[in-house]
Amino acid sequence: MKRAIWRAALRFLVLLLVVESFSSVGICQATALNADSSPAPEKIVSAEVLKDLDRVIEQNRKLETQNQELMEQIESLRLLLKKQAEPEAGTPETHDVLAKSPDINAGDAASNGQASAAASVETTPQAQKKWGTYTPNFGFKLANTEYGDLNLSTFAYVRYLNQRLLAPTSTNSFGTVSNIQQRQDVELNKVQFKFLGWLLSEKLRYFLYAWTNNAAMGRSFYIALAGYTGFNFNKHFSLWGGLNGLPGTRSIEGNFPFWLSVDARESADEFFRPSYSQGVWAKGDITDKLRYHVMVGNNLSTLGVNAAQFNNKFNTFSSAVVWEPTTGEFGPGFGDYEDHQKLATRVGIHFTRSDENKESQPATDAFENTQIRLTDGTIIFTDNIFGPGVTVTDVRLRMSTIDGGFKYKGKAVEGEYFMRWLDDYKGPGTSIVPNFFDHGFQMQTSAMVVPRTWQVYLTGSKIFGSHGDPWDTRLGTNFFPFKNRVVRWNNEVIYMAKSPVGYTAIPFTLGGKGWAFHSNWEIAF
Repeated sequence: MKRAIWRAALRFLVLLLVVESFSSVGICQATALNADSSPAPEKIVSAEVLKDLDRVIEQNRKLETQNQELMEQIESLRLLLKKQAEPEAGTPETHDVLAKSPDINAGDAASNGQASAAASVETTPQAQKKWGTYTPNFGFKLANTEYGDLNLSTFAYVRYLNQRLLAPTSTNSFGTVSNIQQRQDVELNKVQFKFLGWLLSEKLRYFLYAWTNNAAMGRSFYIALAGYTGFNFNKHFSLWGGLNGLPGTRSIEGNFPFWLSVDARESADEFFRPSYSQGVWAKGDITDKLRYHVMVGNNLSTLGVNAAQFNNKFNTFSSAVVWEPTTGEFGPGFGDYEDHQKLATRVGIHFTRSDENKESQPATDAFENTQIRLTDGTIIFTDNIFGPGVTVTDVRLRMSTIDGGFKYKGKAVEGEYFMRWLDDYKGPGTSIVPNFFDHGFQMQTSAMVVPRTWQVYLTGSKIFGSHGDPWDTRLGTNFFPFKNRVVRWNNEVIYMAKSPVGYTAIPFTLGGKGWAFHSNWEIAF
């Protein structure tokens, strides 16, 4: 394009010179005739024109060369100015942000995360420049506009599991013998992509995610596309709708994945807890040290259950009230990775109730198959377990827990006590089925041997019930190679005594007795 312009200009200049030359010739001839002198030779005129033409062409060539050099200099200056104007990407925290997992506060922290990350940016002219911002547990900022923002966060881990030391068979309280699969495998066990932020108003939040459990591939249900949205009116009240955990135990308050183990609760917690349901919920601060969370859902576990299987009573209710009396906070999860220099304490009370039927329970192969089981692991809806022709089709579940703990200078002691009541049965012959009360506890102790780098823990849980008293204990360690919670290497050995729970996503196996080991490489950003 530029060369075409120069060629057109050149032709125009040549035309002017030719016209001017012929005009000069005409004038000279007229003067000569009037003066009776002989005319100027045409060869001399033509030579002058050619000389002028060569001179213009040479000037044009030099101008093209200079123009090319000038454009290259302009492009280099533009790239330099662009690099100097762009901020460096935020680095993983020098202090861990007290980030919260998928819950009400995720949107708040996501909208404020850009400022937190920008505060830690240092621009070094000599360093390679990057763009974007990063906030721990809220990921990378993909968009930030006047209409909303978008953050991408990811959780994933690779697990090596060895269950070859488990006993090969198990017998339940009804005398039924089951074979135990003694697994040994490596799995990209879970992957979760989270998209979160605000839209149109910073009070209007959203949290959408894709969640898959690769160890359950080939099963009927191993992937979830879900999330929720809501409006954060103020710190005392916000209202939400979508799919979320029923807050029936501490581990479903929104502290995932900040557990001592990687994606594996104690067996008592796994046995008693509700799961994830679709519904509406509200949460907020009552005072600076007291907060609440209440939810009404479709059933105890939506994962693996379609809408046609729900009963039409809409009476699944779960709640939590948490008091943090000394510091007004307790960190995002279990263990004192934050290294509290003042004693941090908490007390939590939870309550859940639900009328469940056989159809609304997830399948036994679902990757989150939290079900109503007896303490030997038998599902209460199993045909004929209480006698020939006796089948429970409906049951009322009520459960309550109380938890407490303290954290101080890298050390933590945390415990929870569980209580559950089963009654109000429906189905053929259920008049003979007794009401059940089961209870249990878990304890978790931990210490940061090297601050922000190396943690050790010892935990255990036990269940007391009419169909057995299973228990488990575990010893584990966490190594944080980058001195933050974004990456960790976890190793854990477990002893289980007739585990009442088990599915492919967790290191337990139903009815398992003996030792198991798993090693996990986790990223959570």
